[in-house]
Amino acid sequence: MTDIMNMEELENRIEMLEFKQRLLFDNTEMDRLLFEYNITQSQNTALLNMMDEYRSKIEKGIDVNHHTFETEIYKIAPQVDGDYHFCEFLASGFMDARRWEEVFPKLYGDMPKHKNKINNNKSE
Repeated sequence: MTDIMNMEELENRIEMLEFKQRLLFDNTEMDRLLFEYNITQSQNTALLNMMDEYRSKIEKGIDVNHHTFETEIYKIAPQVDGDYHFCEFLASGFMDARRWEEVFPKLYGDMPKHKNKINNNKSE
């Protein structure tokens, strides 16, 4: 075993540090969420693609639910497995940022704890 990182490991580490630095620099609510949950750049890309998929499903009238949504997130980012709060924060944060606004209400709109947030978002 060697203490020297191989080039691929070094490149991956630099990529992660650059991504984390950008999150800290931009410092939006979503950036802080991604930083706190140690989401990598490739995981972030996969999450963004997943949000596009959910928008498409909703537009096509395909039934979606938060259980499936959360399970898919756990597959993308195993470090958040079982932490449904991350999933709610992610969908809610995108709604607040006016991105994929229809996803959060469709997935979590039937939950009483989210009614005010969804209604406030509609009135803005």
